[in-house]
Amino acid sequence: MGCGGRSELLERSLPFYQRILPKAEAQAKSQGYEGARWPKCVGSSGDPGPTYIECFLIWQQPHPIFYSELCYRDHPNRETLTKYQELVFETAKFMASYAVWDKSRNQYRIGPPFADAAEVYYEDHEHQSNPTFEIAYWRWGLETAQKWRERLGLARDPKWDDVIAHLPSLPTRDGLYVAGETASDTFTASGRNTSHPCMLAPLGMLNGSMVDRETMRRTLHKVMENWDWNNTWGWDYPMMAMTAARLGEGETAIEALLMDKSKNHYLPNGHNPQMGPTLPLYLPGNGGLLYATALMAAGWEGAPAGKNAPGFPDDGNWVVKWEGLKKAP
Repeated sequence: MGCGGRSELLERSLPFYQRILPKAEAQAKSQGYEGARWPKCVGSSGDPGPTYIECFLIWQQPHPIFYSELCYRDHPNRETLTKYQELVFETAKFMASYAVWDKSRNQYRIGPPFADAAEVYYEDHEHQSNPTFEIAYWRWGLETAQKWRERLGLARDPKWDDVIAHLPSLPTRDGLYVAGETASDTFTASGRNTSHPCMLAPLGMLNGSMVDRETMRRTLHKVMENWDWNNTWGWDYPMMAMTAARLGEGETAIEALLMDKSKNHYLPNGHNPQMGPTLPLYLPGNGGLLYATALMAAGWEGAPAGKNAPGFPDDGNWVVKWEGLKKAP
């Protein structure tokens, strides 16, 4: 659905979260947390997949808040708020309780243990903390959950506000955003500039509320110049395009979307295959492409006012027509 204004299609899937909510709450409780801890690798039963990394992944936790917010933006009424408020609030409860207070720094800490979204630092779950993408997503998710409380006439949750106010800054090294505070060798060690370049997501997929734009611009250029393209995934290219678009670099956005790499190919039937016959279709690539092009066409909150298709190159060579789209968050 993205910002395409077809929330009825997205809403076909959200009952899944509502159905497995008791299991997600039980999972959180068994680990000493509040709210609902959502699985990442999951089947229709709602049980976490039997994979070694499943219990460490956290980047998917704010997703139900993101989906619910997209539905509200398409139908901004109390019915939507009431329909999904439990998903939003139980998700936020977990996120706030997952953050650990670090007294020595007067900050909350994300992890350990956790696995980064790119799954690059998989050998060191018990020591990793403060991943860049997850910090930004935690901030966005909790802020959005607070907006839902205010829309419903409820007071802001003081614990959520405390976490928001005391999250660490996004980790950098040598003037670039890196994978995380304890994973700062993204661009300096062999084998780390691989998989998802998630340090770009805070400005692109998200609105950049914690981002220094010039630092992000340098990081985008570094990724475009020096990344292990053979080990990317289909949604990485739309993610790069959204970062470029929000930075006003339409040419770079198009370059990312049209990059001739094996993981960025689409077959005549629409499939985005990865790893040959091992993974013949990869729906995150399709969803990412649709969301990125919608964002580039319709814009986003804070996009240049009065400018058609603000994410596309503004060089006179593009004529972009679109209808029925909504601005991205």
